[in-house]
Amino acid sequence: MTDRRLTAANGRIAAMHLAGQVPAARYVTGWPMVLLRPVTDLCAAPDGVRDRQLLRGATVTVFEDHVGWSFVQAADGYVGYVPSDRLGPPVVHSHFVASPATHAYRAEDFKSAVAMALPLGAHVTVLDERRKFFKTDVGFVPKRHVRHVDRPFEDPATVAQMHFGVPYLWGGNSTRGIDCSGLISASLRLCGRTCPGDSDLQQALGQDFTDTPRRGDLLFWQGHVAMVVDAETLVHANAHHMAVAYEPLAQAVLRIDAQGGGPVIARRRVV
Repeated sequence: MTDRRLTAANGRIAAMHLAGQVPAARYVTGWPMVLLRPVTDLCAAPDGVRDRQLLRGATVTVFEDHVGWSFVQAADGYVGYVPSDRLGPPVVHSHFVASPATHAYRAEDFKSAVAMALPLGAHVTVLDERRKFFKTDVGFVPKRHVRHVDRPFEDPATVAQMHFGVPYLWGGNSTRGIDCSGLISASLRLCGRTCPGDSDLQQALGQDFTDTPRRGDLLFWQGHVAMVVDAETLVHANAHHMAVAYEPLAQAVLRIDAQGGGPVIARRRVV
């Protein structure tokens, strides 16, 4: 049985490599496009519910552009629909936002109008360097707020902690709103590591461990995942706090079980 989330097929079309495996009216070779907006929902159907989100600069493979919606597959394998007007020609951006958020200003002045608000992990192209700003393809961005794409973060737990206080959003993947698996995905992605989009898929990461939890380890419940900050503390996006929050590990295990989430079902060491 195929997984809808990871199968580039919608009945009308399917990816060429799926010919003979899934039914479709025709099989196509996709083409690359790049997300233009700071944050875009990846929907289960045109104008449908949000499955995940994609940030500015994310490259996707487009298999169909139909009535204003493009059927795409993201770099992590997740498929879905995005508005076609949010896609542009492929480009390799030079820098990514390395602070919880930043602004691209219309002029080289922090008092000027804002051209675009960008979340952690969004990508820009630097066109020129000024004293305190980079001139980018979307405006003037403070130099302190971005890093070159060749300089990813090294510690996923540090990235997770940068999301502290971000509101919980089902299917969210940004510092505007994020869920449990989105937090893990963002934390690993900004360290240069590929990560699936949902918690059940993330259970295949790394290897099992049975010793004392270490920084960066992942604990899984049915439908939930958290990251270890230290042997006694977790950081996770959760609907109990409706935010990314710290929680004592032992307390979280008891609370989640008592609230019907069951016991920890997997422990994975990914760092």
